[in-house]
Amino acid sequence: MAAAQRPWSSVPRPLCWLLAACLLLQLGWRLAQQQAPAQARALPAAPPAGVARLASLGEPLAMSKAMLLYLQSFEDQAGVSLPWRQLDYDRLAGWLETAQTLDPRSQYALVAASEVYAGVADPQRVRRMLAFVAASFAADPQRRWPAMAQAALVAKHQLRDLPLALSYARELRRLATGPQVPSWVREMEAFILEDMDQLDSARLVIGGLLASGQISDPHELAFLARRLDELAKKKAKATP
Repeated sequence: MAAAQRPWSSVPRPLCWLLAACLLLQLGWRLAQQQAPAQARALPAAPPAGVARLASLGEPLAMSKAMLLYLQSFEDQAGVSLPWRQLDYDRLAGWLETAQTLDPRSQYALVAASEVYAGVADPQRVRRMLAFVAASFAADPQRRWPAMAQAALVAKHQLRDLPLALSYARELRRLATGPQVPSWVREMEAFILEDMDQLDSARLVIGGLLASGQISDPHELAFLARRLDELAKKKAKATP
């Protein structure tokens, strides 16, 4: 037998007021949610490479691309455009490192670090990206030299940090020795030394390149020989 319905008039007045207040609060909360300005979400920590590899279900290359696309789209959130300089660059480096670990032959993460995320007007964040590039370069210098060369140029022209640029150029000369590496990459160290007025060191680097046999192109050899003569003359003029 269905229970008899009680009329509204039998409901205690305080309970009616409480129900009305709850309804108004619910409506007000919904309205505030719709009118409140959108808030940018912080970049979460990257998953460890092992976890990401398991989650890829045997497709680590696809997972790597998905992670990089996630980073690329993270700046455009619902109702919010998040500038790169507001990202946590330590976490950003973690995402790039995990993506690169999943697909070590890809240059995508290194290009993003050296040419995209290093373009912010924040020296600390730029240095974080260059440090990521330098660490990655050491693991595979014959394939990753383009990003390291870009890092040296960023350090020289954007950060105006010649000692940092010199350290990157020196690593390029030492490690990027494959036949596919252009001669100018190994010559960067000498040019930066000249910019730093370390003429004797620049002459030693160029002399070492000429003597090492790493450069075989006749035009490059002639160019370096001319540079060596020019440095000698420049040194003689600077000597009292």
